[in-house]
Amino acid sequence: MRLKDDNDEEEGPKTMSHCSIGHLQPEKSFVIVGYALTSKKVESFLKPKLEGLARNKGILFVAIDQNRPLSDQGPFDIVLHKLTGKEWRQILEEYRRTHPEVTVLDPPDAIQHLHNRQSMLQCVADMNLSDTYGKVGVPRQLVIKRDSSSIPDAVTKAGLILPLVAKPLVADGSAKSHELSLAYDEYSLQKLEPPLVLQEFVNHGGVLFKVYIVGEAIKVVRRFSLPDVTKRELSKNAGVFRFPRVSCAAASADDADLDPSVAELPPRPLLERLAKELRRRLGLRLFNLDIIREHGRRDHFYVIDINYFPGKVRENAWVRTYIYGLPVKPRAKPIQEKIDIISKLLETLKNRNVEKGWHQMVFQNR
Repeated sequence: MRLKDDNDEEEGPKTMSHCSIGHLQPEKSFVIVGYALTSKKVESFLKPKLEGLARNKGILFVAIDQNRPLSDQGPFDIVLHKLTGKEWRQILEEYRRTHPEVTVLDPPDAIQHLHNRQSMLQCVADMNLSDTYGKVGVPRQLVIKRDSSSIPDAVTKAGLILPLVAKPLVADGSAKSHELSLAYDEYSLQKLEPPLVLQEFVNHGGVLFKVYIVGEAIKVVRRFSLPDVTKRELSKNAGVFRFPRVSCAAASADDADLDPSVAELPPRPLLERLAKELRRRLGLRLFNLDIIREHGRRDHFYVIDINYFPGKVRENAWVRTYIYGLPVKPRAKPIQEKIDIISKLLETLKNRNVEKGWHQMVFQNR
């Protein structure tokens, strides 16, 4: 069952050495989390010290041996993975069919839905979410699959307004898939490389909100984003400006001195409703949203990207903390705020573990 992650260009996934399940203390009930991750993901996500603390709290992370059949390993309560490829998807789907008692985070077909930016945001658009707390939509967008010379005419026919953000159509987690460009004029559109998605750029005060969703828990952080584009700037600039992975490369905006109208987080009830509906429509339990607020319109929000199992260490710190149910160092002020929630959750899970099972409580309905 040796697999290679399509996105791990430098090195393939590896199996780390851990104590076997058979050597666990018989008097202690463990929640067994089998994981299949790339070597890079293991290094950024699983730290030995955290694994030790998790073990003390009754949660054991066990590496899945990709050289052995998955059904011959375990038993697992949860399978946590972030590998790609048709072979791996087939293995997981067969495992889910033969082991319905195991929670797979997340179903491979559901994850695959996020690998295409044409379909990624469709569920948000279909929701047309609007209530007393605000409205959530997606920027108008256009998919270009081939022939860059046809882009200007396609944009004109679609009625899209410049500037336009260009993103690769395939969102497979690779560095290239996170690159984006900002096109200021029609002529420069021909310089773009299909297949891609063109989105209308929405001024948002240079700040975006990263909304992390883990089961029913939600956490929001601010990140600096691309600055607003004025009409004057649009008339003076031309060409295509390329940017790296903006929201991950940028510094945190949580402690910045921002205009309150820009810094204000989206209303909690609105996010809870959005997250609940997306969990149902996407069939995912571990993902994050990039959301912006239209500048000058307090209650108008746009989802511009959805990512499964976000991988950057800084942004992912809360996700790791939630899964492990572990405390963190007091000096990490942004993370410290979440410890009370995590502690209460862990206590509740342990008290009810015998009755229902930890994984079924946190991750209802695969």
